[in-house]
Amino acid sequence: MLSQVQFVCFAASYLVALVLEISRLFLRVPIRNIVAIGFTAAGLLAHTIYLVMRSVRDQEVSPPLSSWYDWLLLASWGIAFVYLFTVVRRPQAALGIFILPVVLILVGIAYLFQDVPPFPRDRALVAWGFVHGIALLLGVISATLGFVAGVMYLVHSYRLKHKVPPRQGLRLPSLEWLQRYNQRALIVSPCLLGVGLLSGVVMNLLKFDQGMAWTDPVVWTSGLLLLWLISALVFEVTYKPAQQGRKVAYLTVASFVFLGFVLAIVLWVPSDHASPDASNAFSPETIVDPSATDAEPTTGDGGGR
Repeated sequence: MLSQVQFVCFAASYLVALVLEISRLFLRVPIRNIVAIGFTAAGLLAHTIYLVMRSVRDQEVSPPLSSWYDWLLLASWGIAFVYLFTVVRRPQAALGIFILPVVLILVGIAYLFQDVPPFPRDRALVAWGFVHGIALLLGVISATLGFVAGVMYLVHSYRLKHKVPPRQGLRLPSLEWLQRYNQRALIVSPCLLGVGLLSGVVMNLLKFDQGMAWTDPVVWTSGLLLLWLISALVFEVTYKPAQQGRKVAYLTVASFVFLGFVLAIVLWVPSDHASPDASNAFSPETIVDPSATDAEPTTGDGGGR
């Protein structure tokens, strides 16, 4: 019953936000943007709580976040999060008229798949492992390219400020282009790394006792990295002077340094992450049917007596 109430809460919040967005076509209400953002934020919060509760339910019944219902809700959550982030930055843009219907359609389709059985645990682990690896890889690439763009911005800015003549063959992009690139890297890399880290958490839940301890160095350093990236992103969005070129460049460089620190811990500090035992814990050969644990052993002739 509580789950049904929460489902209705975030679906209704998104619907009210959509109605408010549509009303901008007919009415001019100064407070409408604030109210629409408030309903979207409330819906996203209820949506988040709902997904968290589903991920920590009894894992012996079904694997967490491993059904079409869960994945459709995760997709709608991601789109709603991007919408809220964008509309906070550009409150006058009529984005909700186009984005919120997609969110509500995904939520509606998810409701239709509510009773569909979840994926088998081994297949769910493979799928989440794929998401985990690809998202982390793309996040590292994005953070690295942002770091390079940040260094180029600082070098170019220093040359212009001190009127250092450019060396032959060392022509850099304009400061405006480098600033835009840094801002995009500062948005894309936290999102991708966040998806990678959260999918790793789901994988750990799927593995039961074979998963890593939550005190493992890779776990808590990854959490610190995600916290830093979110803080840097919020700082860049909410604090206007932080959107200036040099400050954005410093943030991308600092994010890359933090990422390098976490990668060094992953590679050189003893950890259960990516250990052979952990990777084979849920291979098809090691999965045992619980119903067969009490069965009598069969003999070579098929169990005949």
